[in-house]
Amino acid sequence: MGVHIIVDSAADYTVEEAAAKSLRIVPLKTIFGDVEYADGIDLAGTRFYEKLVESDVLPHTSQVTPFEFASALGEVPAGDEAVVITLSSKISGTHESACAAAADPALAGRVLVVDSESATIGERLLVERACALRDEGLSASAIAAALEDERRDIRVIAVLDTLEYLKRGGRVSAAAAAIGGALSIKPVIGLVDGEVAVLGKARGSKQGGNLLRKRVAETGVDWGRPVHLGYTGLSDALLRKYVEDSRDLFEAHRDQIDVSIVGSTIGTHVGPGAIALAYFAPRG
Repeated sequence: MGVHIIVDSAADYTVEEAAAKSLRIVPLKTIFGDVEYADGIDLAGTRFYEKLVESDVLPHTSQVTPFEFASALGEVPAGDEAVVITLSSKISGTHESACAAAADPALAGRVLVVDSESATIGERLLVERACALRDEGLSASAIAAALEDERRDIRVIAVLDTLEYLKRGGRVSAAAAAIGGALSIKPVIGLVDGEVAVLGKARGSKQGGNLLRKRVAETGVDWGRPVHLGYTGLSDALLRKYVEDSRDLFEAHRDQIDVSIVGSTIGTHVGPGAIALAYFAPRG
């Protein structure tokens, strides 16, 4: 009996990465005007940021539908099981869609749906754990139980470059965004209990990086589990500078850290020039 891992595109795997890990990706949609794209499939990360900068209209995103999840689950061979991992139910209806599809009586006992309570590189950490447990031979129910236990250890912290996209999305006022830009204020955000939370504000990128370091120092990092760095925009220069400035944190673990571009599902709301860190905090 095989176990299949199905995940929505908010985890930001490329098509090639997904194939290498035997993942089935079900894409959310990103809409520019009247043109709809499948996140990560016909709108890769770099091209998304090119369009984001070029466009006069802020794109919006659309959740995965129950039908799309049902189509993915329909490809699971008879007798096999599946674990479906979704971005946080508190920021998208995608989890609800997965649960609706999994409720099909024909799939009873064969499909487990896990709310990652995270997104982008934080969701990706949980997928990495799912793949490792699958490769160890665990059943779908055992994998789902382990993920629901381990997700509480995940920390996701990000420094945004600008308040402009939050303003365009109606999350801050135009006046606040203008003041923030003039003072080079960098908001520091995180995912707390599955929801986006403002953790602080920094004057400039250097202070933003220092605040990330402070958060990591407060919790510690479990280097026995995956660690991931992410960035938004057309360049990873800010991320590389952060890693260089934090050599004491990362130097001994460089080969354990993965790096990826944050795709359109989350990139739509934070804009280019952000850096993010996701890791498991140690227990005890």
